[in-house]
Amino acid sequence: MDKSNRTITIKRTFNAPIELVWEAWTKAEHIVKWWNPKGSDTKIIEHSFTVGGKWKYAMPMPNGQEFIAEGQYTEIVELEKIVSMANFRPMTEGVEIESIFIKKGNQTDFIFNVIHPTEEYKIQQEKMGILNGWGSVFNRLEEFLKEI
Repeated sequence: MDKSNRTITIKRTFNAPIELVWEAWTKAEHIVKWWNPKGSDTKIIEHSFTVGGKWKYAMPMPNGQEFIAEGQYTEIVELEKIVSMANFRPMTEGVEIESIFIKKGNQTDFIFNVIHPTEEYKIQQEKMGILNGWGSVFNRLEEFLKEI
């Protein structure tokens, strides 16, 4: 089934080897340093990086409430792809996220797909600023990769 009309795609090239980018995505001690917009912290509640394993992160919002990101891994191909079902409450629920890693010498091409249940939901998410939100997170990841 064609998912293109339900998918938001973000592409980046990170100036870091694929092994380092993969490690930043898969290890809890690294995730806490970049998986959030600038100025907020991430608390790891659960992180089981295996197919069927669950992940759950909490980030405080300016209003004092917590933003909860959680999901379950459905596919892991080492150094290539991570797929999970995900909820980002209170803003986004019931999406599939694909993180694709492509070795390019000492750099890593990265493709991030957020697949929504419907095209209407995808359009609503675009209007809510999903590209800016994830863009700022990936900017943090880019900075973090320079530090490790």
